[in-house]
Amino acid sequence: MNSKKIVLRSAILLALFGLSACGQDTAPSAATEQVANISSESTSLVYPTTKKVAVVDDYFGTKVADPYRWLEDDMSAETADWVSAQNKTTQGYLAQIPFRDKIKTRLATLLDYEKVGMPFIEGDYNYFYKNDGLQNQYVLYRQKGDAPAEVFLNPNEFSEDGTVSLASIEFSEDGSLAVYLISEGGSDWRKARVIDTKTKEVIETELVDIKFSGLSWVGNEGFYYSSYDKPKGSELSAKTDQHKLYYHKLGTPQSEDALVFGGTEAEKHRYVGGEVTKDGNYLLVSAAVSTSGNKLFIKDLTKADSPLVTVVGNTNSDTSLVSSKGNDLLFITNMDAPNKRVVKVNAQQPTAENWVDVIPETENVLSVSTGGGFLFAKYMKDATSFIQQYELNGKKVRDIALPEVGTAGGFSGKKSQTKLYYSFSNQKTPSTTFSLDLQSGESSVHMKSKVKFNSDNFESKQVFYTSKDGTKVPMIITHKKGLVLDGTNPTILYGYGGFNISLQPQFSSTRAAWLELGGVYAVANLRGGGEYGKKWHDAGTQLKKQNVFDDFIAAAEYLIAEKVTSSDKLAVMGGSNGGLLVGAVMTQRPELFKVALPAVGVLDMLRYHTFTSGAGWAYDYGKSDDNAEMFNYLLGYSPVHNVKAGTHYPATMVTTGDHDDRVVPAHSFKFAAELQAKQAGTNPTLIRIETDAGHGAGTPISKTIDQYADIYGFTLFNMGIKDI
Repeated sequence: MNSKKIVLRSAILLALFGLSACGQDTAPSAATEQVANISSESTSLVYPTTKKVAVVDDYFGTKVADPYRWLEDDMSAETADWVSAQNKTTQGYLAQIPFRDKIKTRLATLLDYEKVGMPFIEGDYNYFYKNDGLQNQYVLYRQKGDAPAEVFLNPNEFSEDGTVSLASIEFSEDGSLAVYLISEGGSDWRKARVIDTKTKEVIETELVDIKFSGLSWVGNEGFYYSSYDKPKGSELSAKTDQHKLYYHKLGTPQSEDALVFGGTEAEKHRYVGGEVTKDGNYLLVSAAVSTSGNKLFIKDLTKADSPLVTVVGNTNSDTSLVSSKGNDLLFITNMDAPNKRVVKVNAQQPTAENWVDVIPETENVLSVSTGGGFLFAKYMKDATSFIQQYELNGKKVRDIALPEVGTAGGFSGKKSQTKLYYSFSNQKTPSTTFSLDLQSGESSVHMKSKVKFNSDNFESKQVFYTSKDGTKVPMIITHKKGLVLDGTNPTILYGYGGFNISLQPQFSSTRAAWLELGGVYAVANLRGGGEYGKKWHDAGTQLKKQNVFDDFIAAAEYLIAEKVTSSDKLAVMGGSNGGLLVGAVMTQRPELFKVALPAVGVLDMLRYHTFTSGAGWAYDYGKSDDNAEMFNYLLGYSPVHNVKAGTHYPATMVTTGDHDDRVVPAHSFKFAAELQAKQAGTNPTLIRIETDAGHGAGTPISKTIDQYADIYGFTLFNMGIKDI
């Protein structure tokens, strides 16, 4: 998460409403361990017994049973016993895969190289993140001039097992102070520590209970942050829907922090953030009720007790600050511009009727960054990058030449910088960091990846296929050169399709291991994502969500028709909203796939909004209590509610983390229980529950290696692969 952003929403940001539960506990009181012996010749399994409880909800006159509701209680001993029993069954199965250790060894080799991030300047230092190889967490270093680099923050020292991570850090404008957030066990709840950057000493009592927060300094006096009131009951699953912006003055206790925005019952906002302009003159406050669309307010910090002035008073569009100079503000917005534009306005008259285009909307989706006194327009064309440099008045300076087709990121820094850094990669090309001379426009290699992977042995191509309704959808397919298209290639089809998130081609060491194993990796850019702007996003939301599933099914059919693979060698994979995607397509077209890999998925579409900040995802999903039409639509594809007894489902390994407080693990628990109860045939239905892990961010490398060894081993084993 970029701590400078004030509109805090993503794929990953993703209450009971008058529904009644009734009935008695009529089944065994706990999960019972019944683990069968498994051999490579048989996938027959006896699963732990999962009790059923007679729970029924009434939605607009329709009764819906929810027999596994008890698994939503993440604080109960029964749920803990069930998790333990399921993990024992899963690990017993995975232990029988003869080549799992080979995959683990190769993953460790691919990840065991020095990884260095792009430098950034704060105060008198260049800072950069670095991992020597298999360190669980990246270390933050700094360097002054030609002096040797020194460790600034080492998150590996936060905990013995690497499960406490550095979530974000923000420096004061002069670089003398910093505040950083830590995450424990992958949780979205954060703690904040303030440090003197000269001494590297923590100078204040730790702030607690911070969530979905940016950090923004006001000089060296204090900073803004966001949080929810700590929920009653489980902090991992209880509903949180009243986000608040606070100001913390250094030297004062957190209990005295000033509430700046939020906290009124009359108008709740689920995502609130604040950002101060670099000169400290203005505070911009963003307020959203969902993951798309935000209100925007401005406060003059040079005047005591100045009011918040409305810039945008509704949530029909997304608008955020790009940069400022005195009273002149630059915003990026999709108001009246689905592909986004950059506008200029005077802070004293900030409303939309006064906006003037600086970079107008084009046919390609825009994001923007600043550095060295320039704007960098980062366009996306068919999910790949091209970059243009502009002066702050909107005059184009040049196109920035990229090495090949792929994804470029970076191009940001201080106004005083004469060179900036950016990264470039694609599905088969490891990331390279370049430095860009801002006057000449020339790029030079700053640092090449040291990963032990030869990209020359692989090829990646983009194709366009036709979805059910005739829509053309792009997909990038990567594999070894010389691959024979005979329908026998083990293939993973990956997708997301939601929340305006774009899947651009990027290198991954874990994906490289799959490619080296002879696998094909295909990424489909489905509707619901942001690859073609707001219209593409909206075409995969609410009552149009089936478009996303149709796009993914059509991608699978294309791969089979082109003999890249076959149904017997095809796996589908996705996480979070992508976990929903996998759950939906495997229940709609179970015969199309051999393996299904739903990760941290939103799988109970009738109740997702009752947990944590889930109600904020309603822009994409709608809610079951909105109206009868929305309820019936959600019921029609909700994976938990569409598992049918007697159906031959793909070999399935559901994955989740026991500390996931964004998409609570109960989604995965209930889906796995339904599949285990109703699966026909011998395809295994397993759930792998990572302990001390959350939605994904901050996961230690050691856990990542184990997880992907299990995923790839399970996938190949169930495709009939005997050895690798």
